This record gives sequence, structure tokens and C-alpha cells, in this order.
Amino acid sequence: MIKRIIDIIVSGILILIISPIMIPLMTLLRLTGEGKVFYVQQRIGKGGQPFGLIKFATMLENSANLPGGDVTMGNDPRVLPVGRVLRKTKINELPQLINIFKGDISLVGPRPLTTKTFAFYPKEVQNQIKDLTPGLTGIGSIVFRDEEKILASSPKPHLQCYAEDIAPYKGKLEVWYKNNQSLGLDLKLIFVTAWVVLFPDSNIYEKLFKGLPENPFKKLV
Repeated sequence: MIKRIIDIIVSGILILIISPIMIPLMTLLRLTGEGKVFYVQQRIGKGGQPFGLIKFATMLENSANLPGGDVTMGNDPRVLPVGRVLRKTKINELPQLINIFKGDISLVGPRPLTTKTFAFYPKEVQNQIKDLTPGLTGIGSIVFRDEEKILASSPKPHLQCYAEDIAPYKGKLEVWYKNNQSLGLDLKLIFVTAWVVLFPDSNIYEKLFKGLPENPFKKLV
């Protein structure tokens, strides 16, 4: 209940604060690319129930049916020029404050995935985390903030890399969060999220969070 109250207060305040900059940004999106402002994608929520995750439109409208599907690759040709900037700065995630205010997601939690990418998690991981409310950010989002770069550098086809390398480790991270969740941990994760946006090459999470599963990408990338 405390976490939900914090979600409502923080998301409500942030929506009010960023509203003045949203209008010119929405206008820019309307005038560029395919003229779409928002993109609503079905994701898996708490209890395995689907919901519509709101983002700024950064890719071609028919992206899900083009090569790549639900997984965005490095230098993905489906990403629009303005969208590339929004994705790099994470500004494309701002509309999800509405999802937080509605209760679809929380400020912190496992990143909500599509049905297809959620299925890449091992069954035991799916069963452990499906009862958690997904989050705007979380340990999985922080560690895999350069997921597209990992996919681009892997010798494997991107879907194979996601299924065999990324999903298993990301699943372990989300289970770690479930086993260690607390208000204090959530506050740390929010701080680290802001930190890595400002300093993208920082691995500060390795120092702040103890007992994380061993990162296989130190060897792969």
C-alpha cells in the first residue's frame, strides 16, 4: 500500500512538471516520421494479465511485423531519427508515468515484457516474478540499458542471443529483486537509474548491490 501511494504521488507530480515540455515534443513527433505520437504495446502485467504500455512512438508503425519483431536490435533500421534520440535519453519512456498513475506498473519492479519475450524466461522464473507489479525501472532495466548494443555485438542472430543469453540472466536479476525487495532497495534503484542516464558508462550498480548473479556479458561482450 505504501509503495502504491508513493507511485501515485510521484507520478502525479512528475506528470504535472513535464507537461509543458510534452506539448512541443508531441508536436515534433506529429510532424516527423509517420506522424504518430504514442505507441501502445501489449505487455505482461501482474498476475500474467496483459495491459497497454504507453511510449512515445520511436519506430515505424508496423515494426512488430518487420524483421526483429519484439526485440530491438542495435542500429535497428526501424527506429526513426527523432526516435533514436528519445530512446538513447530514455525520454520515450516518459508516457509510462500514466501507466504508473493508473496502477499498471510501479516506479520500480521487473521490466514488463511482451508475451513473446516473457516466454523466453525459464518457466521457474516466470512463476516467481509474475505476481510482482512490473516497473518503469529496475535492476534488469539498469543492467540491460545497453541491450541493443549487446545484440549488435553478438555473433548470434539477435533473437537467439536474446533467448539464450539475455533472457536467462535478466530473469535471474528479476528473481534477485524479488528476493531482496524493500523500500530502501527501490530508492537505490531509482537513484542508480538517474545516475546511469547521466553517466551511461557507469557500473555503479555493481558496487551498490551485493549478491547479484554473475554477469556473463563481461565475457561475451
